Amino acid sequence: MVARACLCLSIIACGLALRRYGLGLGLPTSIVKYGGSMLWGMMVFFLVAMAASHLSRRSIALISASIAVCVELSRLVHAPWLDAFRLTMAGALLLGRVFSPWDMLAYGGGIGLAMVLDRFGVLFTRATLSVRRAP
Repeated sequence: MVARACLCLSIIACGLALRRYGLGLGLPTSIVKYGGSMLWGMMVFFLVAMAASHLSRRSIALISASIAVCVELSRLVHAPWLDAFRLTMAGALLLGRVFSPWDMLAYGGGIGLAMVLDRFGVLFTRATLSVRRAP
């Protein structure tokens, strides 16, 4: 649980840094946009993993992908209150503003990468705990 929380917070920090400084560092727009979408997908994976830690990684990934697709499809809905929220920084970061099917591909890539990181994070945590317990 702690490893997942640390990974999630690190991913959020990377996503905010990419959004704030990516273009200023000369990164291509596509890297900033889709890199942010990948990080968002990873964040969703780890949030679901923390909320439902009893589930398998595959189940966590499927739930995360479902959430990501629903959020992306919600961009096709234009209620005045929802559009007003999307214009705020929180709304842009959480829901985005414009529908893009490419974002769903980036979310999938991020979720897949998160599965790999989660696997290694769990292995690293177990190895660290077993070293600490050794006489």
